[in-house]
Amino acid sequence: MKDPYKLLGVERGADDKAIQKAYRKLAKLHHPDLNPDKPEAEATFKDISAAYTLLSDPEKRGRFDRGEIDAEGTEQGAARNFYRDFGDRPGSGKYQSGPAFGDEDLESLLRNAFGRRPRGGFAMRGADMHYTLSVDFVDAAKGTVKRLTLPDGATLDVTIPAGLKDGQVLRLKGKGQASPSGGAAGDALIEISVMPHPFFRRDGNDVIIDLPVTVQEAVMGAKIRVPTIEGPVTLTIQPRSNSGTRMRLKGRGIAGGHQFVDLRVVIPTAAEPELEAFLATWQPQHPVDPRSAMEVP
Repeated sequence: MKDPYKLLGVERGADDKAIQKAYRKLAKLHHPDLNPDKPEAEATFKDISAAYTLLSDPEKRGRFDRGEIDAEGTEQGAARNFYRDFGDRPGSGKYQSGPAFGDEDLESLLRNAFGRRPRGGFAMRGADMHYTLSVDFVDAAKGTVKRLTLPDGATLDVTIPAGLKDGQVLRLKGKGQASPSGGAAGDALIEISVMPHPFFRRDGNDVIIDLPVTVQEAVMGAKIRVPTIEGPVTLTIQPRSNSGTRMRLKGRGIAGGHQFVDLRVVIPTAAEPELEAFLATWQPQHPVDPRSAMEVP
């Protein structure tokens, strides 16, 4: 594998947030599900996933930066320092480059590094795997089950709980990389990317929508079908409703939130001779200056 920093397009000093942002961008671009006619996309997706797995793990990233492992995780020459630091007890005179460990300290160190001890030996836990899964706005709001295609062609069925937000991470225990020594498998960490919707937008657990209405509907009032995440409902527009008027659909948001409808009056784009003739001679009984608040003293 190439240099993981170059694969993700980040500097060596990049923080976790920058690395995560770079990975999300590349994962969306090269995901096999989004590139069915590009077989090379799968290989690229696999490479960037492996790069992110290494750089998102502080211990592995540190060891890579110090030259102790390569991009594949293979031990390098610098890894010998580990044994030089901990291989001898004090007073041996041969290796004294690091602090000494007693039997209990060494036992604790190995347990933390490799997990529980099965049958007299230590079993290393499998590595966690990091993935990105794109979910439609309505599916994320209502909850669903999505199938994730992994770089090796295997699949995971992922339960998306109702109300999941963009950027949240789901952990599937034991669905990561298998242990190389009989220990527990790692976990699958799945970052959710909620796709933008053509007209719904989210504010906390509330859903907001801009609703276009005609001049006649705004002036005279009307009953209009309005989309919600659970399906369309009928909304009553009061007479003389202006652009910017906000109406609430109680409980029609996400997980008990509300839906707010912001009215937007739309004038005809085609010629309407009767309307134009009426407005040319119309004298309102209650004149209003809609720009009065914009006067500069």
